[in-house]
Amino acid sequence: MIEAGGTPNLVAIAFFLGFIALSLGITWVASRRTHSTDHFYTAGRSVTAFQNGLALAGDYMSAASFLGIAGLVATSGFDGLIYSIGFLVGWPIVTFLIAEPLRNLAR
Repeated sequence: MIEAGGTPNLVAIAFFLGFIALSLGITWVASRRTHSTDHFYTAGRSVTAFQNGLALAGDYMSAASFLGIAGLVATSGFDGLIYSIGFLVGWPIVTFLIAEPLRNLAR
């Protein structure tokens, strides 16, 4: 957060503090809406199948996964490319194995 001249970068500090305030605000609002452990663990059984699928897909296909595959290809060459194809083939299998139990979780 310090620029090359040794002075603090006030814009970076402001964005950092704004992000922290936004995160704490979202946490506070969510805590006010949660009244029991049932609400805490299963979102009050209000998660739809589509939302659950988006959450699973977003978690599985995160930026870390793509960056990890890119790094694997960069360091291993063609072998890394084969590993990335295996990753993509495994995604539907994981989706089919996990989607049904997660859908039933909201019942």
